[in-house]
Parts: sequence; C-alpha cells; structure tokens
Amino acid sequence: MRKVITYGTYDLLHQGHINLLQRAKALGDYLIVGVTSDNFDKERGKLNVHNNVLERIEAVRRTGYADEIVIEDYVGQKIDDIQRFGVDIFAIGSDWEGHFDYLREFCQVVYLPRTEGISSTQLREEFQEEIKIGIIGTGRIAQRFVPEASNVGGARIVAVYNPFYDEAIAFASRYSIEKATDNLLSFFQELDAVYIASPHLTHYDYIYKALTAGKHVLCEIPMVLKKNDAELLYSLAENKKLVLLEASKTAHCPAWNHLLVLVKSGIIGEIVDVKASLSKLVNGNVRELDALQAGGCMTELASFPLMAIVKLLGTDIKEVRFYSKLQDGVDIFTKGNIVYRQATASVTLGLGVKTEGNLVISGTCGYILVPSPWWLTNYFEVRYEDQNQNKKYFYAFQGDGLRYELQEFLSMIFTHRLSSYRFGRKESVAIAGMIELYREGTNNTYLE
Repeated sequence: MRKVITYGTYDLLHQGHINLLQRAKALGDYLIVGVTSDNFDKERGKLNVHNNVLERIEAVRRTGYADEIVIEDYVGQKIDDIQRFGVDIFAIGSDWEGHFDYLREFCQVVYLPRTEGISSTQLREEFQEEIKIGIIGTGRIAQRFVPEASNVGGARIVAVYNPFYDEAIAFASRYSIEKATDNLLSFFQELDAVYIASPHLTHYDYIYKALTAGKHVLCEIPMVLKKNDAELLYSLAENKKLVLLEASKTAHCPAWNHLLVLVKSGIIGEIVDVKASLSKLVNGNVRELDALQAGGCMTELASFPLMAIVKLLGTDIKEVRFYSKLQDGVDIFTKGNIVYRQATASVTLGLGVKTEGNLVISGTCGYILVPSPWWLTNYFEVRYEDQNQNKKYFYAFQGDGLRYELQEFLSMIFTHRLSSYRFGRKESVAIAGMIELYREGTNNTYLE
C-alpha cells in the first residue's frame, strides 16, 4: 500500500484545497492529511486564520479524500510523521517548489499544481472586514489591550468611553483614538463591537446595553458575578445573533489549548484531581481590596483557575466548599474544594497571602505540571512513574496574551459563530455560579 501525506492550514476551505487533496489522493492508496494547529499557525505569525483547528479538520474530513487526519504542531514534525506512518510520498502545492526537497532523504517528494486564481490569502483579504471596536473603561487592562489589538488584523479601535470625561479624553489622546465620550448613546454609534474593561459591578449593565444596541461584546473577567445574569446575557446575545465572549486570555493561548488536546487524548489517563493556585500581594487603597467594588480573591482571581477546572473536568459539579481569611470585609486568602462524581479539584487564591502559582493535573497514568505563572502558559511537563517517559513542552506566549482572546473574538464575528469551543457559555455560566455561591456565603468557612 502506497501512503501519501500532505499538510496545510485549510482555512476557509476552497476548491483549490479540494483539488490538491484529490491530486494527492490519486498518487497512492492511503492519504494522510496534516492540519496545522492553532498554536503552530500563531507561532508562524498567522493570527488571521478564521477557522479554528477543529473546524478545519472537519472541513477536510467532509471532502472524503483523507483516510487519516493528524494535527501538525511543531517544526520538524513532517520528518517524524513520515517515519512514523511509513509514508512513501510527500505531496504539497507547487507554490512550495523546492522548499521541501530535504524530505527526499525520507520519501518521494511531489509538488502538485495549484488551482490558479484562488487562495486562502485572497479569500481572507476579500472576506476580511474591519471591525470597529469601542473600549469601555480606561484602567490597567484597557491600557494593555490597545497595543495588543494592533497585532490582530481586522481590529480597529475607534472610540473610548468613561463616565469621567477627562479620563476618556486622556486615554484617547495617549493611544491616538478618534473618539472619547462620557455618553453611551454617542459611544455606540458607528461601532461593531465593544470591549468592556470596567470594574466588575458595572459589567452586567454595560453588556446588556451594548447587546441591546446591536454590538458584539468581549468582556473582561469575571464577566458577571451571578449565574442568572450570565444566562440572561448569553440568551440575549444568541437571540440577537451577536457574539458574547468572556475574555479569559488563558483559555485562548496556544499552549493551554494544546495541553487540553493532550489531556483529552488520554496522555495521563483518567483525571482524578486538579489543583490550581494564583496569588498576588497587594496593599493600600486599591480596587482589589475594596469591598464596595466587589474586591477580594474570588472576584479578582478565581476566574482563571476555575476556567482550568471546568475545561478539564466539566460543569457537572456535585459539591463546593470555601475556606477564607478576611480583612476589612474582603477575602485576602481563599481555598475552594470542588467535588465531581469522578474527580476532585481545588483552587488556592491570595491577595494577602503568597502561593506557588502552579497547576497540577493528576491522572491514573501520570500527571501534568504547569509551573508558575501557569495562567500565562508557555511551558508544561508531562510526568510518569518511569521518568524516562517524561516530556517537556515549550511554546511562545506573545505579549500580554490579550491578542489571543481578541483573535478568537474577531474570528467568531467573521465566521458567524456564536460560541467558542475554547471557552463557551456553559463554562462561563458555571464560573459565575461558583462566584455567586461564594458571595452568598452559605458554603463558606472563615478562618480567624
């Protein structure tokens, strides 16, 4: 049996892709198609890919030409795959003529004629819209968002809103933004989307008003502090066919998504326990320690580790207990124990207590360690009883990471996706529910 392998991004799958797959299939008896991962695309500077890897895999599968599909995730994988699968022919489009001649040491290399007059780049350029974004809020996270947005094609920040006009003007001047206003109705004019980076307690009202005004919304974490509020907002967005995405940068970074793929593949067996910690020491008259602004560990920090837990273990939670140390009405330390039918999980948070900041995923065959700061995931280890089997994974984490959440947000708008497999409605609602449960205090024990 003659095995053929080919690779590609297969974004916005078109007739040129289909023709190439057909030609590759005709070269042998068994066609293996390598689809580049989101992480690999980003490492190569492809932040404008419209379809995520699962959508691209499904599009290739539907052509009927692929006998097997693999994910290409690292430089040098082509040689590994050729040897692992016993490949006879490597096939690629003629626009790569000569580029892969080094593979002739391992198999026959064939450059296939491309379909003239069509390409993914051309389609992206034709398809690419310019999304005009307005920012609500002018604090620290908004100040990081503006330079991050310059790395994502199709995003243009055109307006900023703050109820304090002087702050809006200063922000607009600093970042060369066309419009600054303290009037929401004026702010919403000529916008396609809104990025909300205001204090926690204002999120619900701003999201509701933005959706009602017909704007897509990307909102900083925690999106809201009540489960029913989250449900209502997602329902409103879906009814209006608008994108509502909670801005969890970790959920959208390449390394984290590859970690999830590995875990779901069974690399460490069945997950039995997840431990996630996050802390920072703050003091003084700051929002994080202000009870009137919903300060404290749970509202300020919990969204990150809770995201990791619900992505790994799901949202069917049986029991939750919290243990906190309070100071001036806010929790400066909180530990949460979460029980599932098949596993346990815990979060350890600190604003006045320092923790290691690791993520540990324990399974029946091994475990994964993501060292601090795990929420800026760029490295993790898979460890086993036999240390010779241990493996380390390294990834680039670009900038502040906000570009990843923005890229997913724009991709959802461009492709008319109302949900994200990386961080969806169900998970967002579950996190809001746990924060609400903590704030109610019923399941809390307070340390002296």
